[in-house]
Amino acid sequence: MSGFRRAASVGSPYPASPVEQSLNNNVNVSQTNRPIITTSPPASSLITVATCNLNQWALDFDGNCKRILKSCAIAKEQGATYRLGPELEICGYGCEDHFLENDTFDHCWESLALLLEGGATDGLLCDFGMPVLHAGVRYNCRVLCYDRAILLIRPKTAMADNGNYREGRYFTAYSSPANSDANCPEMHLLPSNFHTQFGQRDVPFGLYYIQSGDGTTIGCESCEELWTPHASHIDLALRGVEIIGNGSGSHHELRKLSTRMELMISATRKCGGVYLYSNQRGCDGGRTYYDGCAMIVVNGRIVAQAPQFDVHEVHVISATIDLDDVRSYRACNPAFGIQAARMATDEGGAGRHGLSCNDIELGQSSTNNSRPKVSSEDLELRIASPEEE
Repeated sequence: MSGFRRAASVGSPYPASPVEQSLNNNVNVSQTNRPIITTSPPASSLITVATCNLNQWALDFDGNCKRILKSCAIAKEQGATYRLGPELEICGYGCEDHFLENDTFDHCWESLALLLEGGATDGLLCDFGMPVLHAGVRYNCRVLCYDRAILLIRPKTAMADNGNYREGRYFTAYSSPANSDANCPEMHLLPSNFHTQFGQRDVPFGLYYIQSGDGTTIGCESCEELWTPHASHIDLALRGVEIIGNGSGSHHELRKLSTRMELMISATRKCGGVYLYSNQRGCDGGRTYYDGCAMIVVNGRIVAQAPQFDVHEVHVISATIDLDDVRSYRACNPAFGIQAARMATDEGGAGRHGLSCNDIELGQSSTNNSRPKVSSEDLELRIASPEEE
């Protein structure tokens, strides 16, 4: 027993060692005298997230804004703190050569200002889709906003140029700089009215993710990126991102829905996490029909699904998720941990692509008497037969 020393406790005859004293005082007495970072008790791991089908129309800026505002209001009514919208929802996906006109970009910024003024982002993290002209290059972007402030502009990295798609005609695929770091991000200068109205001059631009003050991490993947061999969600998951939103403009093809589901189920079954999918629904002025079917997938299970075909202009679905389920799911996969650690080493440390938003709290406070019901039951999927489609 000579090599064993009990931990000091109240009334213990054994004096506390310097290490034990440091643990009790939350101060590190190491050779370098570096303080230990102490954390307060973790916030609730519950979060309610929402996604939607929207019947948007090309260049119908006023109508598109109204439908977006309505979807945000419904998301708040359902208790959500994060809302995902379709690809290019502010201007409509099928603007075609109007994407080559600067007016389209100007009107998108005007619409975004109206959304912020209208309270769409008050207490709600919103992921909007719109085109952005950055450094003279046109990008298809996700714009993340909260409490009337723009947190991040995230450009699309893979263009859809097969079948009916011709995104490469209007947009450029974004390539992240080799030294990309959230501590010194590339910045986008906002239109002057954003400084006048909201006191904001610029915003980070690039392949980053958001980390809120309660530790919730949210990243973006845009439509075609899900279908690529090295999909964006893989790197996001290995960097520790728990919630990934995919805003899409995916038109209907026979049996295409089944393929979408397989991709999202496979992504979260392999990497764990929460995956939200949003899509337009209906025609937007072109020849294609967008078939909606927004979904929320958790660890390989679909927990919420919107209709593929319906007549409503706005359809919002939500789910309450326990993020501890995601963390446990990933912890049970040793290969995931090995690859995540290797990525952190290769990138020079974990968290280099995370934008800290310490003033944002997305988790839900809960007590034993008012704990929201977690969406964990298996959902009976609604998949139309080929004849019905």
